[in-house]
Amino acid sequence: MKKNYSKIGKDVIDLEINALKKVKKIIGKSFNEAIDLISKCKSKVILCGVGKSGLIAAKISATLSSVGTSSFTISASNSSHGDLGSISKKDILILISYSGNTEELKNIIQYANRYGIKLIGIMSKKNSLLYKNSNIKLLLPEVKESGYGIVPTSSTTAQLALGDALAITLMYQKKFGKLDFKKFHPSGSLGKKLKTVEDIMLTKNKIPFIDENSSFNEAIKLINLKKLGVAIVRNKKKETIGIFTDGDIKRSLQYQKNLKDLKIKSFMTKKPISVDKDILAAKAIAIMNEKKITSLCVHSKVNKKKTIGIIHIHNLISMSSI
Repeated sequence: MKKNYSKIGKDVIDLEINALKKVKKIIGKSFNEAIDLISKCKSKVILCGVGKSGLIAAKISATLSSVGTSSFTISASNSSHGDLGSISKKDILILISYSGNTEELKNIIQYANRYGIKLIGIMSKKNSLLYKNSNIKLLLPEVKESGYGIVPTSSTTAQLALGDALAITLMYQKKFGKLDFKKFHPSGSLGKKLKTVEDIMLTKNKIPFIDENSSFNEAIKLINLKKLGVAIVRNKKKETIGIFTDGDIKRSLQYQKNLKDLKIKSFMTKKPISVDKDILAAKAIAIMNEKKITSLCVHSKVNKKKTIGIIHIHNLISMSSI
């Protein structure tokens, strides 16, 4: 008889879903206290666990570091052989243990208490060493494990979910935004998705600037030279007042003759679309598609009237993963 493996798999997921529902219910006062404590930390957040809880500690630590909270993990077994020296009085210690009585954590708990190091305990047993000695107690519900009820699955899922909740809450508390996140993820597809207009815009002498009193012919020469299909028109104050495009050239030639000596400000498109340098490049693509244009002026929050860069659709198309 063929075994129904999918049922076993679904049962595992169901147990973990139930565990997560229980975790959600315990997030309250102690959780808030933990956020307040960690957010005020001027040093590092150090995590430690044993076995599977140690792996969860490593993942939580990595997530904290990626969203603006300096963190690392220490080995519980190595702590009794010198690694305790990496913990300072200004650090915050987070220990994770399902039972709260793991032998390897005892020396760390004693060290934290002796030197006044703030300790946040994540455990599922109230009558445990870790619970009794933690400054902040994050008591997770006891859950049913998969695999004859003995394999750490539901419990580690609960630990991980609580850690993610801590990390993301801290991210919002610190107002750690997309631009901050981008600094820590410069490479790979994620880094590309988080690129801003400033990352790809053309600047300085690559911008096709032209004075408003320049002639029609001078504008055409500039457009041919810069090969962007546009010229950015500025006044005496170096403020952008218009844009002159290939399309403007074609329309002008249809309706007027003897254009070569006429001033460009007579033919330009006034009030060109300009975007802030900090918007995501993906947003710039959406604007171009919506407005059916191929170039955007770029400004900074300091002065929206002055163009500091220009982006062309070709710059954005090359970002294939956006």
